[in-house]
Amino acid sequence: MPRALDVASSPVRDLLALTSRPEVISFAGGLPAPELFDLDGLRIAYDKALQDRSVLQYAPTEGNSTLRGLICERLTGRGLPTSDVLVTTGSQQALTLVATALLEPGAVVAVEEPTYLAALQCFQMVGARVVPVASDADGLVPGSLREVVATHRPSLLYLVPTFANPTGRTLSATRRAEVADIAAAAGLWVVEDDPYGELRYRGDAVAPLASISDRTIYLGSFSKIGAPGMRLGWLRAPADLLRALVIVKQAADLHTSTVDQAAAAVYLAHNDLDAHVARLCAEYGRRRDAMIGALPATVPPGTTWTDPDGGMFVWLRLPGEVDAAVLVKQALEHDVAFVPGASFFATTPDHATLRMSFTSNTSDGIAEGMARLAKVLR
Repeated sequence: MPRALDVASSPVRDLLALTSRPEVISFAGGLPAPELFDLDGLRIAYDKALQDRSVLQYAPTEGNSTLRGLICERLTGRGLPTSDVLVTTGSQQALTLVATALLEPGAVVAVEEPTYLAALQCFQMVGARVVPVASDADGLVPGSLREVVATHRPSLLYLVPTFANPTGRTLSATRRAEVADIAAAAGLWVVEDDPYGELRYRGDAVAPLASISDRTIYLGSFSKIGAPGMRLGWLRAPADLLRALVIVKQAADLHTSTVDQAAAAVYLAHNDLDAHVARLCAEYGRRRDAMIGALPATVPPGTTWTDPDGGMFVWLRLPGEVDAAVLVKQALEHDVAFVPGASFFATTPDHATLRMSFTSNTSDGIAEGMARLAKVLR
């Protein structure tokens, strides 16, 4: 049977269809707030870009040269010196390209447990064997990674080290250094997926893993700080690997949308993206506080949850042997939704876990949604 037929659908994508009713308050999808999109700035950027007819033409696979330069400048300014990137159709495509280039059927991929479920789908599609690495409040546990490396000899480690999906946790600087040392000793490629890193609401930034490890492939995205509908991501990798990934992308889709790249280049050149991100962080921080503040009255005693410094997600574990997949059906009857946590586990799922996103609802909407959810959880 073809491998694609064995890959399960994403429950998050399935829930988006169920939560499309306007009366539903959804904490399910990791969606940016549409009312915070810089609609005027993007409209002007597209208008300027379309003054050049060539933006409707085929284009180089590597991506718009101006956009690539601007992305490199931005990454360098954030402490990750960068001379070139490959523009991709969202960072999800970047992950797919890496899996296609580096993984043969049967290859072993190590992932933090729990992890981003679309990454698990991606690795399943290429026939890789996924092995979990334990995590705690400070992210992936280096000791567990050493055991996995010694026992399973993975060829790739996948991480969302900053404000992880689904947990919201951040890998500490000390642990990042340990991971870099383990990867160097084992000849292990590390994929650092960083779509949330700029969405920090408190505390100091932690240097990207890629800034201390030359075995790291760094994935970034315009989706969380710009607009996901533009489907723009980027990939930073050592030069030899980057050239190979360009060839893989040629076979996949020739190039990412030329007009969207051109508009993004105009936008970055003529707008203060840092100021826009600061506005996002101020509002999302308020929404994070609203959700965290409402949790004690929403969940039963004995529930534990993460308290993220940024990103989009809070991760919960309910007491006892409950099944969040059953509870979400009851929640939908009360016009509120979340994502059951089981699908974020590579091997043995914890059915009492769930993920909630706070970014796409206002503080008042969060208060109402949590009141509805309390009727189910308590």
